[in-house]
This record gives sequence, structure tokens and C-alpha cells, in this order.
Amino acid sequence: MNQDRLMTLLHSPQVSEKSTLSADKNRTYVFRVQQDTNKQEIKKAVELMFDVKVKSVNVLNQVGKEKRFSGRLGRQSGYKKAYVTLMEGADIHFGDEKG
Repeated sequence: MNQDRLMTLLHSPQVSEKSTLSADKNRTYVFRVQQDTNKQEIKKAVELMFDVKVKSVNVLNQVGKEKRFSGRLGRQSGYKKAYVTLMEGADIHFGDEKG
């Protein structure tokens, strides 16, 4: 597998109250990923980028919501999310944590 492709698979971490609690409690982190990725590629990408061991990966295709834009019905873009569970003792730090 090409390392350049692995470096572009993860778009961003999904930061929310729910994902933060899940990360603290179960070592499960949520990422937005490219639409054409599979679980094996996501696992290799996380292990390469964050130098951790991945226990499991679950993926979810988030369908875009229907919204009204200036009185006309439209649809927001959908995306793919990956729930990555790490092995015991592994942890990911996304920014400067002071304290």
C-alpha cells in the first residue's frame, strides 16, 4: 500500500462531546475519512500517522441532511466516519495539552 495514499485517507478528527467522552472512556476515536477507503486502509493509516496499535475499526456512511436554501430544497454532502478503537495503553493527543 502506498504511503502517500495512507497519509491522505484521514481528513480530520470528529471533535464533539460524544466523541471526546468515547475517547476518554473506551479509547475510541472518530475520524472523517475518504469515501473510497476500507477498514484495513484506515487501520494502517492511523497506525502510521499516530504510531499506535489499533484494535478495531468500524465505519459509518453519514447521509447528508435535506435543508432549505433560499426557499429551495437541497441536500448537504454526506461523508464517511471511522470509529477507531486503540489497544490497551495506547492514546492519541491532537494538540498541546497543558496542565
